Amino acid sequence: MLNFNIRGENLEVTPAIREHVEKKVQKLVKYFTEETLETATVNVNMKVYNDKQSKVEVTIPMKNLTLRAEERHDDLYAAIDLIVDKLERQIRKYKTKVNRKFREREGVASFFASVNRAEEKNNDATLDEDHEFSVVRTKQFDLKPMDQDEAILQMNMLGHNFFIFTDAESDGTHIVYKRKDGRYGLIETN
Repeated sequence: MLNFNIRGENLEVTPAIREHVEKKVQKLVKYFTEETLETATVNVNMKVYNDKQSKVEVTIPMKNLTLRAEERHDDLYAAIDLIVDKLERQIRKYKTKVNRKFREREGVASFFASVNRAEEKNNDATLDEDHEFSVVRTKQFDLKPMDQDEAILQMNMLGHNFFIFTDAESDGTHIVYKRKDGRYGLIETN
């Protein structure tokens, strides 16, 4: 059973909304191992904007992997349904890549053990030009040792354009990023 942390902004999280979120997200349980289920917490943030459009964001941080998706829709319940579909497609897309690369490793590969096919659309984020240079959010996290292929995988799973990581081989801090031509770049620090 997954643990849930559900928050609403400009929105009261009613028992009906909570029940709908938990029921829909529980569908993903079939992709988790017993060990993962014991530690996984589903963070759900819901927001209603002035134009009555809803935004739902689901993040599931785990030991070696973070699943994340967000969706906007006029109907909050429809947004929740679409989020679960996105997460499921995301899991399927990366199953083949992860199993091929990390077959011998514990953690990420075991998470995808029961997933069948690979498919997913990339979710491009847009930047509001009026706020281009203002910091609107600060995040802190531990840099986990990994190779560049795993960092690219993690970046894509999060839907980001870059990802900072500690190189498992050199112990240096590196950054992978997505280039305009669709390929990837690597920045190594000294």
